[in-house]
Amino acid sequence: MTPGEPGNHLLTRFFAPELRAWQGRMALPVVFWGYGVVTSMALVILHATALVAGQLVFQQVLILLSAGYTVWILVAIWRCAPNASPFWGTLARWLTVAWGLNTVFVLFFLQFELALRYAQG
Repeated sequence: MTPGEPGNHLLTRFFAPELRAWQGRMALPVVFWGYGVVTSMALVILHATALVAGQLVFQQVLILLSAGYTVWILVAIWRCAPNASPFWGTLARWLTVAWGLNTVFVLFFLQFELALRYAQG
């Protein structure tokens, strides 16, 4: 690679594993458990901490970050599902649909509550 090629860009190299997951080129357990479950739990803990501390701006940032992350992880799991046995791939896809629906509702109600808190001043 020459220095001007896109594959040699610092961000591309830094996010190479995430790009492989997005493209469906990673093992399903790594994407599902590592990027999916562990990262989601970290976001939940961060949001709970911001909620308890009353940090409205940080909560808003986390809601937006969680929405973007959810799109990414749903696509990554869906695309990586064929890398596992048919049973686990299908199960991961069904769980991903449920996960996505749950996340949409949770983020909607968190945003609604946050808007009410902003309105109260």
